[in-house]
Amino acid sequence: MATQTLAPDPVSAPAAPADPSPARRRARIDSVDLVRGAVMVLMLLDHVRDYVHQDATHFDPTNLQRTTVALFLTRWVTHFCAPVFVLLAGAGAAMQLARGKPRRELSRFLLTRGAWLVVLEFTIVRLGVAFDLNYAAFPGMLQVIWATGVGMMVLSGLIHLRTRWVAAIGIGIVALHNFTDPLNVPGPNPGVGGSIWMVLHQPGLIHVLGVPVLVLYPLLPWLGVLLCGYCLGHVYAWPAERRRRLLVRLGVGMIIAFLVLRLTNLYGNPFPWSVQKNAVFTLLSVLNTSKYPPSLQYVLMTLGPALLVLAWVETARRGPLGRALVTFGRVPLFFYLLQWFTAHGLALLFSLAAGKPTAHLFGIPGFTPAQPGAGFGLGVTYLAWAAGVVMLYPLCRWFAGVKQRRDDWWLSYL
Repeated sequence: MATQTLAPDPVSAPAAPADPSPARRRARIDSVDLVRGAVMVLMLLDHVRDYVHQDATHFDPTNLQRTTVALFLTRWVTHFCAPVFVLLAGAGAAMQLARGKPRRELSRFLLTRGAWLVVLEFTIVRLGVAFDLNYAAFPGMLQVIWATGVGMMVLSGLIHLRTRWVAAIGIGIVALHNFTDPLNVPGPNPGVGGSIWMVLHQPGLIHVLGVPVLVLYPLLPWLGVLLCGYCLGHVYAWPAERRRRLLVRLGVGMIIAFLVLRLTNLYGNPFPWSVQKNAVFTLLSVLNTSKYPPSLQYVLMTLGPALLVLAWVETARRGPLGRALVTFGRVPLFFYLLQWFTAHGLALLFSLAAGKPTAHLFGIPGFTPAQPGAGFGLGVTYLAWAAGVVMLYPLCRWFAGVKQRRDDWWLSYL
């Protein structure tokens, strides 16, 4: 049986010797990159839907009173993106340790890269989201890149602890943070203390120096996912078969835990499922868990299947699609930044070509006035998504090649 390619975490239990085979080292990394690439492509679908599939009502696709099955599932499948993205960001830190990066050096890198991600959130990402430069009206949103960046800065200190303690903190946050739901503050004027709590746990609109800032990704729950990912990354120093067994057991266990908690409405989500107008919509109600913030049930529902996929892709044969996904997964931040401009730009081009209104595509997303006749149906949305994937692939392939050929320090920040 082939052994794992990465060296063990110095503060964890001893692991099997690393496999020196370059092919196996590349395959192990590719299996993670493939899953990361898959969720990045789904992320593009989510943002294309945000911009292309617009109408005068601006309703939430998970609103069971107004949605359709196709629209709900188009939104629901993208729920896997953020938790897998954050989980694998944490795992990547552990893999750098296992490849031999000194702990002190990794700590500095996580601190500076995390700060860089926060800067990107309020500059490049904000421009791609809003397509305007009116910072007085809208300085930006606290989204996944912000939460990941702050999480990396916190992790830069926690990597000096034993891995079991980091695991306890991460699992504790994910499992227990829903107990704090009753502490959520009412809007629209939460005050200083309420605003701090919203940044930590409750989505909503806060004001910083009189300027509105939309909190979409509260820090605390996403920090828990990042820390769990860091601990999961250490299992990639195990022999392959042992690692796959653990991934399968964890994945199955999380799915079972989700079903038990969800079907009983016992704990782990701020709102229960309920019987709907028919069996299909009742099932959608069961699947309709809270992403803002990510509830325990949401994390179990998404990361359980993701772990099973991580185990499966290690041995699955990869065709052209798999290789393309690996390419996307090797440059996740590069893809993430470009996909905002791609999704937003395609919506603008499609609307101009069809003679449809475009004013809603500029300014604060979700707060611009609704325009009758704006946007397209799901068919055009999926067409635009496919076009976006095709457009981004050669750029990502080029940049992945650059990163493979060169070792300039700044490339690690992209």
